[in-house]
Amino acid sequence: MAISGVGQNYYQNNVATTKNTKNVNSTEKFALEKTSGTQELSEAEEMELFKKEFYEDLSKITIHKTLNNVAINISEAGFKAMKDDPAYREKILSLLQRDLGSSLARNCSAVFTVGATLSEYRGDSWPVGYDSEFYACSQDSFFKKTSEKKDRQKELLEEYLEKRAQAKKQQQKMLNEKVAKMELERSRLSQSWNSERQMAKASNAYDANIMTETVAGGDSLLG
Repeated sequence: MAISGVGQNYYQNNVATTKNTKNVNSTEKFALEKTSGTQELSEAEEMELFKKEFYEDLSKITIHKTLNNVAINISEAGFKAMKDDPAYREKILSLLQRDLGSSLARNCSAVFTVGATLSEYRGDSWPVGYDSEFYACSQDSFFKKTSEKKDRQKELLEEYLEKRAQAKKQQQKMLNEKVAKMELERSRLSQSWNSERQMAKASNAYDANIMTETVAGGDSLLG
């Protein structure tokens, strides 16, 4: 599964803090580098560290194969509640581990929402192929894993639809050209027919005029 999400940024942005310091734990390294030698962290730094550690815990959870795409949305109030109450944090991790590891009747995509209380915890799922809501709801998720195979299938579908649209466009172009040629030929035939009619009419008029003159000349000779 491909991993993405806001939480990943916390993980990546702080990897550098662990490379140059040995024999100290991650909390001590983060504190040393972020506070220029002091042992105290600001409130914002403590929250950033908490989110990084929570993201690492989420990454360790085994996601059941029937969950093709997964996202976890956590409000700032939810983060604060988990940071202030370790028991609440463990309860949320337990719920997520239970739900992410559960076998479902069919493959689907799911979004789990975490708030400041257990009553705000919820999960929403959509069958694969009908999960546009998942992509809409998971745009700014703290944690997200998507199936690379599913992503490739989506790309193939988009390629197929694009090729089909191009084929239809080409067919329509050919049809328009054929209709235009038929219309041009019809116009040419119509003009030719009108020209022949005019020529025939002129010829008949000329013949009639000759006949009239001939008859008139015959009468004169007989007289």
